[in-house]
Amino acid sequence: MTAGKEFNATDYIQHHLSFYRVPLGEGEFWTLNVDTVVTSVVLGILGLGLIWWVVRGATSGVPNRRQAFVELLIEFVDEQVKGLFHHGDRNKFIAPTALTVFVWVTLMNAMDWLPVDVVSGVLHLLGFEEWRPVPTADVNATFALSISVLLLSIYFAISAKGLGGWIHELFCSPFGKNALLWPANFLFNMVEYVSKTLSHSLRLFGNIYAGEILFFLLWLWAATGLVGTFFGFLLGLGWAIFHILIVLLQAYIFMMLTVVYLSMAHEHH
Repeated sequence: MTAGKEFNATDYIQHHLSFYRVPLGEGEFWTLNVDTVVTSVVLGILGLGLIWWVVRGATSGVPNRRQAFVELLIEFVDEQVKGLFHHGDRNKFIAPTALTVFVWVTLMNAMDWLPVDVVSGVLHLLGFEEWRPVPTADVNATFALSISVLLLSIYFAISAKGLGGWIHELFCSPFGKNALLWPANFLFNMVEYVSKTLSHSLRLFGNIYAGEILFFLLWLWAATGLVGTFFGFLLGLGWAIFHILIVLLQAYIFMMLTVVYLSMAHEHH
């Protein structure tokens, strides 16, 4: 916000909810949220780098703390996948994908813990007036993730059943093979694909976005004076601690739904 301008809560929130956008064509629709893409890529590289660093220093003897933590994480994810996926070797693709999704989404969600005004201040010094640091608070990012899972589920469905088998299932399941029922079957399956993708995306986005807004509202108390600063800090700290559960839980749910949808793609109807 401009220096010397009277503080306004609406302007404060709108400023922090503004994306750093680059137009890709005519109109407002075709724009790229650079902050979402850059932050997501950086966190993805960071997550891979941390795991690579731990694996590189792994030993067959007594593990150090970081190796023990990563081993527990891998075992935890593998156990979750083992209970849901029963269609071949889970270690070829499904379990590594689940681990990648969990770590990546957790890191993106965890950006919500950073004090927004500190991040904004640092970015302002670097010349960025608008920057959203939480990728999963951008519905475009969560939709990109859920659409990727949708495409993977279609790929695995075709791999398991063949192209003809997948198309046959689209038109002949679940109501029957009668030609009169083909439109109803196709419509039902399309609704299922769309609803799974929507719910997969919006569940993650809604929870993280709501948490981000609540942080903004708590930080606004700091503008009301010393008492407001005290209670804003106190409640903000309490919400940040509780938000640890939300960050991990939403990443876990997104990972589990990913495994469920990929497992369902292998099933024959």
